[in-house]
Amino acid sequence: MAGARALITGGASGIGEATARHLSELGVGVALLDRNAERLASVAGRLGAPAAVVDVTDPDAVRTGVASLVAEGALGGDAATL
Repeated sequence: MAGARALITGGASGIGEATARHLSELGVGVALLDRNAERLASVAGRLGAPAAVVDVTDPDAVRTGVASLVAEGALGGDAATL
């Protein structure tokens, strides 16, 4: 799975965090979304992963968050490839 990329929602805790950790260990480049800024910063820092604070129940916030990750090159392409 090395070289693959994944966008993980809920990446600051629980299943999202565990998934991000596991994929990262497999060599997948992960980017994280979560609404809890403090926990997100902590997890992203531990994994060396780009992240965006986003409430996924807000479609406009999701578009903005994904666009910021795309602009950073965190997803390896443009939003249309997701």
